Amino acid sequence: MPREIDARETRFGRYLEDFQVGDVYKHWPGKTITEADDHLFCMITMNHHPLHTDAHYAETETQFKRNVVVGNLVYSLVLGMSVPDVSGKAIANLEVESLKHAKPTFHGDTIYARTTVVDVVPSRSKPDRGVVTVDTIGTNQRGDVVCEFRRKVLVPKRNPG
Repeated sequence: MPREIDARETRFGRYLEDFQVGDVYKHWPGKTITEADDHLFCMITMNHHPLHTDAHYAETETQFKRNVVVGNLVYSLVLGMSVPDVSGKAIANLEVESLKHAKPTFHGDTIYARTTVVDVVPSRSKPDRGVVTVDTIGTNQRGDVVCEFRRKVLVPKRNPG
């Protein structure tokens, strides 16, 4: 039976045995994205598109009429929120199968995240680990989905015997 887990009640990371298909982790806390967060991320990653950094350009040349937070910041934030619950004990992050930016995020929006366990597969070649597949969704303060992705994580078993 699927469980809903409040992140405030958990430790950092999980072993393979702790994951059950259908479990939902409500990550905590949320994060309000400031203009400074967005501009710093853009400069660090060399994304100089004026949609993200030039308020006048955004106001006069775009459909949103204001700066849009760079998508990779939103993805990185939502991914980071999931680490304590999903990959805190990970041996490796194996892949991101899909990534969708469903709606734009704007300066001042607060992002929240939750993750659903999709699959748990013990390794056939190494008995001390397995692969967990999860779907993670980021929403804004209005509950709109802004980012969603599926990833696979290699995690250790608690008792490899």
